[in-house]
Amino acid sequence: MSDKHDLASLRQQIDAVDQQLHQLLNQRAQLAQEVGHTKIKLGDPVFYRPEREADVLRAVQARNQGPIGNEEIARLFREIMSVCLSLEMPMNIAYLGPAGTYTQAAALKQFGHSVKTHPVNAIDEIFREVESGNCHYGVVPVENSTEGMVNQTLDMFMRSPLVICGEIELRVEHHLISQENELKAIKKIYSHQQSFAQCREWLSANMFSVQCEVVNSNGEAAKLASEQTGTAAIAGETAAQIYQLNSLVKNIEDEPINTTRFLVIGKRLSGPSGQDKTSLMLSARNRPGALLHLLEPFSKRNISMTKIESRPSRKGMWDYVFFVDIEGHAEEEPVKSALTEIEQEAALYKLLGAYPRKVF
Repeated sequence: MSDKHDLASLRQQIDAVDQQLHQLLNQRAQLAQEVGHTKIKLGDPVFYRPEREADVLRAVQARNQGPIGNEEIARLFREIMSVCLSLEMPMNIAYLGPAGTYTQAAALKQFGHSVKTHPVNAIDEIFREVESGNCHYGVVPVENSTEGMVNQTLDMFMRSPLVICGEIELRVEHHLISQENELKAIKKIYSHQQSFAQCREWLSANMFSVQCEVVNSNGEAAKLASEQTGTAAIAGETAAQIYQLNSLVKNIEDEPINTTRFLVIGKRLSGPSGQDKTSLMLSARNRPGALLHLLEPFSKRNISMTKIESRPSRKGMWDYVFFVDIEGHAEEEPVKSALTEIEQEAALYKLLGAYPRKVF
């Protein structure tokens, strides 16, 4: 009898906490609406500020004492902020579609589920949707821990005026999904070229004689597999659920920690958040030691360079540009003075973005 009484008491306490949470959530939402009205009065139309959200989520994790883990508590607050932001201004986010792609999953991780995600067929279309104003922001894949850089994304930065506003890291788990129930029924597999590359060893060992056909995205692959008998797709669990497909084999990726980095692209540079990255596109003058001289301002100021990648400039034979990521924000010292010096030294200098480092 005592245990039943204790259980009833605990449930009453939970109900009371739920009521408090409900009241506080609505209070937060009302304050968010007031923020939106105030911004409109001040003529400040920018509602989404990545630096502000990063600061809030870091503070949430810093004060967290459990038993909820840091990543889980950050995810909860991300959704709360997503709902509140939608009351200020509903946002439309372009991603590489159709529904069920890893890019859509990255967009929802960054913006929460209260935004509208807008699928397009190719990476260049994501840039165009944001440039035209049809979408507020876009999410594009830029790098995989197994296969390296996504060249289509780097090439778009060469000609697009958009800037990087944020970054997302997403653990990628590849499953072989199909409307069929057995592996022996599979005659063709659809997937994105990156996914085929990330599952190369498994495919060679288990599906050597099966035809592999490259499509624009994992979501498209899942859609095709749902429409055609004798086919399968390499995609994630979300795609399997959306298109009602069976997971024939799970986690077929060759590397157990397969992670893809995505970038948020928009029209406005993010302000400093205290823990930031700056991305640049550079080319060096044609002289001995040019690249060393170009990057020396970082070394002199102890600025950490986290990434450097070269790509053909498409302007001449053997002419290259360099994509560089550094720690720190372009508007703050010592990065600011280093960039001023580099701009004077470079044959080509383009600031691609300064944005908060990924939070969770």
